[in-house]
Amino acid sequence: MSTLTPRSRHAARLREHRRRAQARARWFALAIVVGVLGVAALLLTAFDGTGNVPVAQPDPPPLPVTAAPPEPQVLATVGNLRLESPVAQGGITAVGFHGSEASALVLQPTGPQANEGLLARLWHRITGTSRQGLAWYQLEGGAPRALDVGAVAGTDVYSPVDGTVVAIRDHVVSGKVVGAEIELRPTAAPSLVVSVRNVRPDRALTVGANVAAGSSKLGRVVNIRRFEEQALGRFATDGGNNVSIEVLPSASLGIP
Repeated sequence: MSTLTPRSRHAARLREHRRRAQARARWFALAIVVGVLGVAALLLTAFDGTGNVPVAQPDPPPLPVTAAPPEPQVLATVGNLRLESPVAQGGITAVGFHGSEASALVLQPTGPQANEGLLARLWHRITGTSRQGLAWYQLEGGAPRALDVGAVAGTDVYSPVDGTVVAIRDHVVSGKVVGAEIELRPTAAPSLVVSVRNVRPDRALTVGANVAAGSSKLGRVVNIRRFEEQALGRFATDGGNNVSIEVLPSASLGIP
């Protein structure tokens, strides 16, 4: 029977240590491969392999939509004030947010951002913070202070809030009157004013009239893109014609 010397026992321990280290390295490499494949599968599942948010977009209509008022659908909020779609869902070509004048309040979109970065969308997917609703586009830098609801010129426009008409004034673009700016005092936030632009006002609409969200007609979409390029035109048909909405403190407009 052979007897192991201290040297041979040390060599055996070194061989066993190397064997275990190699086994751990193989398992570590396998774990990395499995992790990479898992992330790839998650990306393909979350974004359909295209990098786009899988939110159905309404097909842009070839003609103005004047048949029916919109179904209740909140597009943005400001505190307890909810801005509903001023256009029937079948008439929306795209929704966008962009910066505006300093006095306009920051809006909180309710739906997912369609042109958000891939990493941000992945993070929302992992953390379960993805939003449901109509997808929207960030049109310019800065905080979202203006909401543009794309629609073909001539499409009916309805009030986005319950409230009262406090002003109807000409909307001047490049020295020309292009529709009107209609200002509404919302019932839910009487210290604020909701400004609705790019609208040809209905003849029956008067200052002091009460309006209801989604049922009171304000007018029709004007062809604003004939006079001013619209950022929404990158994502919508009809050159990006739209109803533009802002929320401002009434004091900033001199409205008591």
